[in-house]
Formats: sequence, structure tokens, C-alpha cells
Amino acid sequence: MELFHVDINADVGEGIDNEAQLMPFLSSCNIACGGHAGDEVTMSKVVKLAKEHQVKVGAHPSFPDKENFGRQAMDMSCAALFASIKHQIDSLLVVLKEEQVDLHHIKPHGALYNMAAADKKLAEVIIEVVKTYAMPVQLYVPYGSVIADLAVQNNIPIVYEVFADRNYNDDLSLVSRTKKEALIHDIDEMFEHVYRMISMREVKTLDGIKVPIRVDTICVHGDNVEAIKLVENLWKKLGEKGVKVY
Repeated sequence: MELFHVDINADVGEGIDNEAQLMPFLSSCNIACGGHAGDEVTMSKVVKLAKEHQVKVGAHPSFPDKENFGRQAMDMSCAALFASIKHQIDSLLVVLKEEQVDLHHIKPHGALYNMAAADKKLAEVIIEVVKTYAMPVQLYVPYGSVIADLAVQNNIPIVYEVFADRNYNDDLSLVSRTKKEALIHDIDEMFEHVYRMISMREVKTLDGIKVPIRVDTICVHGDNVEAIKLVENLWKKLGEKGVKVY
């Protein structure tokens, strides 16, 4: 039997206050750092929890838009977006330094993440921000995306991310949250969705098409009201299948 290894991550520090329940089932986390949610108090609280549970810490910057939770596109200049993303990550770095925790990765949030998968200009801004950090920080990216290709070209280590609780379109983009089929709520359906991606290296899209995909890390959205139940079930069932979470 082939052995599989995978990381499980969640977006945290977004005001849901469920991090203490999530952390035992995560191996990495993405902390909101002021763009769509979060402030110094929430960042500090979540970093301490991550440190306690030995969970790797990543920055989760977004368009600076708390009103829309970073889920809508913003018309910003490249310079303004660069400054905003860097300010958000630097804010988290201050907290990490106080707690003596390393920054493991960067994962853009919401509209910024989805748009950078296809928009070269946006992707280049994110890449330029990542390059300002001397540490070997990794970038969480979707498989087959523009930002993944750019990161490889710039010698930035990448981690291919998939979403446990989201359905996919045939082009590997996520089904829009405006559609009722966007989110997967059933725990058994979610596990089959994830295990297919890990074991068969393919995803079954909303239209029933099987598309090749690569998986290094699996995200369960921390703001999903069922997040704790979903991630606990996923962690347990992956273990039963011999998949090591690290």
C-alpha cells in the first residue's frame, strides 16, 4: 500500500474564535493579519495557540477590505497593493518575533488568492512581496495556477493547496460562493472529495469531470460553521486510511 503524507491547514484569526478547538487537528494555519480580519490581539492569541499545539504559522494577507471580508476584488495600484500586503505580513512578524515563532508560509486570502491564480499582474505583486523576506518562506498556491508558475520561476518554494469544503470547476477554479453548490457540508462527501485528490491525484468537478490535481496541503475554512466537525472527521478518517498528517 502506498503511503501518503499531507498537511491540514485552516484560515484562523478571522473573528470566529474557534481556534482552540481547531488546532489539535491542524498541522499548519493561516493567520488573518489585518486586511480582511484580525488585529494585534487576535494575532497574538492565535500564535500562542499554534505554538502550544506545534502548528506551523503562515500569514494570511488579503485585499484591505474588512467590510467585504476580502472576498471582493479591489481596484488598487500595484504599489498600493504591495504596500498593503507587506504591511499585513510585517504586522504578524512583530507578533511572531515576540513569541519566538518562525513564519512558515504565506497564503493570500479570498479574492486576492483566487484572482492571483489567473491574473499575472496580481500574482507578480504577491511574488515581489514574498521576495522581500530573506527567510525561506513558502507560498501556498493552487495547482496549475499562474502564481504557482511565477513562484517556481523566482525560486520560491511552493505548497500545492486544495480545499476540502469547496467544489471545483473544470478549470480548477473554485465554484463561486454565490452558488449553493460552492460549499461541501456533508462530512462523508467531503472526505471522499479529499481522499480522491490525495490518492488518485484528481478532483471530480461540479460537472462530474475528473481533472488532474496535486495536493500538499488541505484547507478547511475556519469560518465554516461546521469547521471543527469537518476537520476532526477529516483528520480521523485520513489516519484510518494510513495518510499521515504532518
